Amino acid sequence: MLESRPKMLLSIVVPVYNEIEVLPSLLAAIRGVMAGTGHAYEIILVDDGSLDGTSQALKQAATTDAHIKALFFSRNFGHQAAITAGLDFASGDAAVVIDADLQDPPELIPQLIARWREGFDVVYAQRRNRKGETWLKRVVSSAGYKLINKIADVDIPPNTGDFRLISRRVVDEINSMKESHGFLRGMVAVIGFRQTSVLFDRPARFEGTGKYNRFLGSLRIGLNGIFCFSNYALSISSKLGFLIAGSAFLLALVYLILKLIGTPFPLGNPTIVILLLFLGGVQLITVGILGEYIGRIYEEIRQRPKFIVDRKEGL
Repeated sequence: MLESRPKMLLSIVVPVYNEIEVLPSLLAAIRGVMAGTGHAYEIILVDDGSLDGTSQALKQAATTDAHIKALFFSRNFGHQAAITAGLDFASGDAAVVIDADLQDPPELIPQLIARWREGFDVVYAQRRNRKGETWLKRVVSSAGYKLINKIADVDIPPNTGDFRLISRRVVDEINSMKESHGFLRGMVAVIGFRQTSVLFDRPARFEGTGKYNRFLGSLRIGLNGIFCFSNYALSISSKLGFLIAGSAFLLALVYLILKLIGTPFPLGNPTIVILLLFLGGVQLITVGILGEYIGRIYEEIRQRPKFIVDRKEGL
């Protein structure tokens, strides 16, 4: 059915960091899948400062395959910056963002294209299950999605990563955003338009181990989802302040009543220490929340580039 429709150009954006083991299998899988669709395509590989020979492999691939275009960062800028760079250079009618480790199966791309052909601007791949991940990571991920969706100003579908197809107009809207802290899932949700999902079973990693710091990287992305798309944390700080002030007033009232009726009660050092530690902890939490917002404001004001491209191949 796809072959009977007008052909289009699909940009496949792949952030890459130290993926020398899996790169040949990744490119072979994408080539095979795209040959079956009959559509023109470009593979935009963004090297996020790799140190293991990935850069040389990407350069070689770009010189031998006209479909492949490679960007090389001057240093490691992070997964989301690599996606942003790939979308900046994407020229297709639609773009697919996919990880390099083959846990995002390229075989799903035809299904994403089919749903896009139905009129959807965003088709995200939603995981039914997640093989090769510990129960702790699954629990933390589930809790993170629930927290973000509860407090954020946008709805981010659970069990979705960055693996998705987005139409040309969504790509253009993302490229027009000037945010320093890229968070693709949140930015796509802010843009809106018609969105749908394709379910899949996420396989275990094909080869090697994850090179991005998964825990810290996921934590950083999660914090961006909380602080860049919601003011809820600031509201919680205010509510917590009123709650503590009210509790202090009630405690003082209880002490007064006990004193007036002559009931003995403990006073002195233990009470003072507990109250001081409690209030000090709350103050530090509140200052930390303010610092997260202020730090992001500071980075937005500086307007430093989100990434720096050292060189390009095939572009």
